[in-house]
Amino acid sequence: MKIGATIYKIRTEAKLTQAQFSALFGVSQQSVQKWESDLATPDLDKIILITKYFDVSLDALILGNNNRVVEEMKHTKVIKPQYQNLHDWEFYSSNLLIEYEQSMEEGLDIEHYRDVFAAVSRLPKGEIKKKLGDVLFEVVANAPQREGYPYIEPSELGQIRALRRRPAMPTVYDPDSLAQKIHGAWMGRICGCLLGKTVEGIRTDELIPFLKETGNYPMHRYIYKSDLNSEIVQKYTYGFMGREYADAVDGMPVDDDTNYVVLAQEIISRYGRDFTPYDVSRAWLYSQNKDAYCTAERVAFCNFVKGYVPPESAIYKNPYREWIGAQIRGDYFGYINPGDPERAAEMAWRDASISHIKNGIYGEMFAAAMIACAAVTADVEQIIEGGLGEIPHTSRLYADVQAVLEAYRSGASQKACFDLIHSRYDEYSQHGWCHTNSNAMIVAASLLYGGGDYGKSICMAVETGFDTDCNGATVGSVLGMANGIQSISDYWTKPIQDTLHTTIFGVGTVKISDLVRLTMEHIAGK
Repeated sequence: MKIGATIYKIRTEAKLTQAQFSALFGVSQQSVQKWESDLATPDLDKIILITKYFDVSLDALILGNNNRVVEEMKHTKVIKPQYQNLHDWEFYSSNLLIEYEQSMEEGLDIEHYRDVFAAVSRLPKGEIKKKLGDVLFEVVANAPQREGYPYIEPSELGQIRALRRRPAMPTVYDPDSLAQKIHGAWMGRICGCLLGKTVEGIRTDELIPFLKETGNYPMHRYIYKSDLNSEIVQKYTYGFMGREYADAVDGMPVDDDTNYVVLAQEIISRYGRDFTPYDVSRAWLYSQNKDAYCTAERVAFCNFVKGYVPPESAIYKNPYREWIGAQIRGDYFGYINPGDPERAAEMAWRDASISHIKNGIYGEMFAAAMIACAAVTADVEQIIEGGLGEIPHTSRLYADVQAVLEAYRSGASQKACFDLIHSRYDEYSQHGWCHTNSNAMIVAASLLYGGGDYGKSICMAVETGFDTDCNGATVGSVLGMANGIQSISDYWTKPIQDTLHTTIFGVGTVKISDLVRLTMEHIAGK
């Protein structure tokens, strides 16, 4: 490989324009153009600067050979990772704008560092960016709370419980119908997840026109592969090819939303109902490879490998610490604690605290508690209130979900309520799209305005955008528990074929009926 091709490769992998690259080394853009075209060769001093800045050897730059020269003695080497090969989820400094937004929402007094966060975030991946990111992490870790911040949001279980407002709730479930409810919860989650999985990551400026174009608006059915044609595929920037479609699956495809429910069942089987956060961290390491985990979960997994244990594993360089990842993991703790939202929420806390803090934890507690309540009542408002009763009434999550309840009770239209959610959280930003609170609001609104109708409710959760598969799954889980498997029509369950694919080691593909049977055993063994 000629030096020009090597320079081009280095520059483009760093996502730098020729103008940006030339500014780094004090040359003109025309010089960089000539280097990359092999019409000129950089002076030796520039070659040395390039090798130092991008942490490549002289032979790698000049010869295109990544092997270090023999003369470089081992004791003189400074061995560093190839930062360009690290996923952004694993490189804290790639997420500094998210960290800044997250920290500001937590009430940390860091606003005077805003320009520093922005400047460092623009640097290419490399040692300098890493070191500056490390400094900013220390800034965040030691930042005081700004004066006048209106929320009190602890992450420790005892402190959370001290700030609850628990409503009166029924606690006795009907043992004769429980198996049907558990089956409904499992299948409700899985079908809702499949519905949203097809369009996970799409934004509503393309989702709504697509649904209208394919005769599926308001959404009322699965999206099919047969809905697509070359014109539609080319019209939208969202990549419709390679997605999972209900008319082209052999059961429920692998998805983290369903993996976590099965993994929770494995944790109960392995460690019992008194499992600890540390047990969960070990189960993660033993049960799936790194690529099965995303955002906060990926950070926590890597932290486990490095020796960090809960709760520090949730805090260390984790800008996603209030994202939705924990909220999608709590269903099983609701399944095995019917009528006992406090116990369900406690188990959810043990699970969530390995990767999340504050509202990230509350999201899982809220979901698990709602499902436990749904085992004993089908009243959607009561279910939501029961979920809120297990989290601090002084938190942002409590305030956001209460805003949805208040809008519904005041007679606001469905559109007005969902517009409220979009006004509070920006679906076009990663942070707003994937935050616990925005998606919890969608879950609550879909349950309320869906009127207990399974299909209407999961479709509402998906067509609203944000994290479509997560929200369809959670809404489906709650209603499946509340109303039983008989409330979910064959239309939704037929593509699933009683089959769930997972990436969990030693589990693989399972029958949903077997998962239901083991859930009932875990309930009976409490």
